[in-house]
Amino acid sequence: MGGVLRADPLWVETFTGLRMDRFVKVVRERGGNGPGGGRPWCLSLADRVLLAAVYYRTNLTMRQLAPLFGISSATVCRAVQRLGPLLALEPAPRPMTDTERLWIVDGTLIPVRDRKIGASSRNYRFSANVQVIIDADTRLVIASARPAPGNKADAHVWRESDLPTAAAGTTVLADGAYLGTGLIVPHRKRAGRPLLRGQEEDNAEHRRVRARVEHTFARMKNWKILRDCRQKGDGLHHAVQAVATMHNLALTR
Repeated sequence: MGGVLRADPLWVETFTGLRMDRFVKVVRERGGNGPGGGRPWCLSLADRVLLAAVYYRTNLTMRQLAPLFGISSATVCRAVQRLGPLLALEPAPRPMTDTERLWIVDGTLIPVRDRKIGASSRNYRFSANVQVIIDADTRLVIASARPAPGNKADAHVWRESDLPTAAAGTTVLADGAYLGTGLIVPHRKRAGRPLLRGQEEDNAEHRRVRARVEHTFARMKNWKILRDCRQKGDGLHHAVQAVATMHNLALTR
């Protein structure tokens, strides 16, 4: 059975926004074309990477993707599971003057089906809390934490993740949910003590800059896997990392 989609420049740019050469380079350099055990692949490496990208972009089921590539649904599953970890976000190179850099952290709730990583949350859905750090200047994703149950507070998830280590020595901006974490948060209004004019101005500037992480989440959620993830185990973590990698490559093309 012949497939409809193949890794030509038109389909690659349509689904990923990347050039063909950059699209496959990351996976090839990480050993994506090496032996994976089992039967040989019936698709080229470029086709398999496109398959993973289409899956993350559209969130179609394995049975729906199979005829588009002319393969079985089991092969689709095997390709996604193999390539997902290879698209993981690389640790960001730390600049020589970290104190001059401004990073922003925030969490977002992603609906999931896996009851082991999600929980009923404030959006009235079974969700996981995923926290991401971005660079305020470049909008690049610096790091993402492993998913936590959606009913956990952002500050609690931050403390339990490896993000504090990744951000050590760097100025990090956050919203009021991160109070007490040592990050830069807005001034709080207290009963009978209105904010001073300078504090109001600080909060306005804080909101203006912090909005960049919200814009990043909006762009990342154009990849529909982050709107309703059916993956189990590490599947959501790999999906977030892969989407972050695609996001960064698109910004630096």
